[in-house]
Amino acid sequence: MPRDYYEVLGVPRDADEATIKKSFRRLARELHPDVNAHDPDAEEKFKEAAEAYEVLSDAERRQTYDAYGHDGLRTGGFSPNFEGFGSISDLFSAFFGQGGFDAAFGGTRVRGGPVQGGDVALAAAIDLVEAARGTKVEVSYDATTTCETCRGNGAEPGTPIVTCPKCRGAGQMQAVQRTRFGQMVRTALCDQCGGDGRVAEQPCHTCDGRGMTVAQRRVEVSVPAGIADGQRIRVTGRGHAGEGGGPPGDLYVVVRVREDERFLRDGDDLVTVVDVAAPLAALGGTIPVPTLDGEIPVEIPAGTQPGETITLHGRGMPPLGRGRTGDIRVVVSVAIPRRLTKRQRELLQELNESLTEDNLREEEGMLAKLKRALAG
Repeated sequence: MPRDYYEVLGVPRDADEATIKKSFRRLARELHPDVNAHDPDAEEKFKEAAEAYEVLSDAERRQTYDAYGHDGLRTGGFSPNFEGFGSISDLFSAFFGQGGFDAAFGGTRVRGGPVQGGDVALAAAIDLVEAARGTKVEVSYDATTTCETCRGNGAEPGTPIVTCPKCRGAGQMQAVQRTRFGQMVRTALCDQCGGDGRVAEQPCHTCDGRGMTVAQRRVEVSVPAGIADGQRIRVTGRGHAGEGGGPPGDLYVVVRVREDERFLRDGDDLVTVVDVAAPLAALGGTIPVPTLDGEIPVEIPAGTQPGETITLHGRGMPPLGRGRTGDIRVVVSVAIPRRLTKRQRELLQELNESLTEDNLREEEGMLAKLKRALAG
């Protein structure tokens, strides 16, 4: 049985994203082979921590895990993405990009290599009806983009890019420190060229030599029918621009579905409550019931009891993927009349006096009655 992911990372169940990330980075440092060579199980421990981080850093997977545990993740098709990794170094490269452990925790990186741009996450609110039918939403946000003046190289047009005078083109600086164990050589990225080994002789006037500018973007996002509150949509390539020829990041739009006062959502089903006057519940008749397409008349059988449910098949939310359309479950709330007139009271008194045991007898047993009463 796999260990609890929160226990693996050593974080409480209400930990925020920053705490989870910080804890995982700490564990990754501890389990790196260079500092943990004495432990033959270090790689397996890291895989366990990486699996926990992969789940808890993803809002949808974390919600599934919190509700249903490991079984819920397996049912939803989740499996740790370690099959293609041959070593712990491959794992670090997959989680932290080019350069693996060293790039993630302040060491050297491959000079001049492409770096993928960062992702952008934001929220967009829609109504329940829009969630049922699908819609389009326009979102606006700020993102880094390649400078149009220098086309990303950071140099004023027409001026050269020269070898960095500080690191002499190496892209990194080394410092020797004396310790009780001897001399220690520390390597760090050059803070002048950022590891590229080259600098602009005359920085671009538009981006101050950064090669990037910040611009507002507007993107129209298609929201599929059947989407639920908290689910996210990935728009590939609409995040921050990459560096060194790297691809841009992605845009993640978290969909927030506004509450609808008519319905409560239960998966793909919708639940609504309708008030029915006691005489109508006894006699049976037609009442208006809300649906996503407006009110429709629904027949109430004679003798309908409080808390009974009438199901409108296929009137709920459409499935996001495969599956069937949900239903609308109509819960009947029998309303007892108040503030009666004298004539109404007389009529009810006559009715009460005319009732016999046969009128009140029910087919269900005592246990079924108790279950229905407690469920209401």
